[in-house]
Amino acid sequence: MSCHHFDDLKPVKRSSKRGCEECLKMGSYWVHLRECLICGNVACCDSSPNKHATKHFQATKHPVLRSIEPGESWGWCYIDEVMVESVE
Repeated sequence: MSCHHFDDLKPVKRSSKRGCEECLKMGSYWVHLRECLICGNVACCDSSPNKHATKHFQATKHPVLRSIEPGESWGWCYIDEVMVESVE
């Protein structure tokens, strides 16, 4: 399966440098961080208790994110359920 959602993405400003803003507000923690490539929202992964990245997709329908973990450059499309190995 292919995905066109990564085509023609524009640079976005990351919403947080401190971590998952929703977890920080709740006093919770996260396992890994993801960045929405549509709006720059920083949220926690599905291994985290609150799964804020998926909740962001469900609320906004922004289809693509990337890992912002050190040493990782992969992306994910929620709509097509496709992983892209290198997203800059």
